[in-house]
Amino acid sequence: MLTLRQSPFDVFERLEQQLATAERVPHAEIVETDENYTVRLELPGVDRKSIDVKATDRNLAISAERPASNSESNQAPLLSEFRSGTWSRSFRFPHSLNRQQVKALYRDGILEIVAGKAVEHTSVSVTVEA
Repeated sequence: MLTLRQSPFDVFERLEQQLATAERVPHAEIVETDENYTVRLELPGVDRKSIDVKATDRNLAISAERPASNSESNQAPLLSEFRSGTWSRSFRFPHSLNRQQVKALYRDGILEIVAGKAVEHTSVSVTVEA
């Protein structure tokens, strides 16, 4: 039987990768009313053109990209905690979405999406003819 030994540093490297991925998930807030869902996401420093919003039956998927800052080699920052890369988030709702009523607005680093609820018919009355 072949046994592979892992370095103890491999565990820390995997943990660091998981933390870096977790930091790319934008914070969100969801508000539900009788007619719609309102989703707000924090996307600071993201260009509006890089935001992609997709709505399916009961799902809403949002992705965006924040490019790395272009700094010259002689003006490299002493400290930089800015995150760059691709961010994505998806949500599944208990009610179907009306895909024709999805609207998105991006202002001051906050993306706000309003998605109307689809009309769901649970029962239909049928007239019996003779």
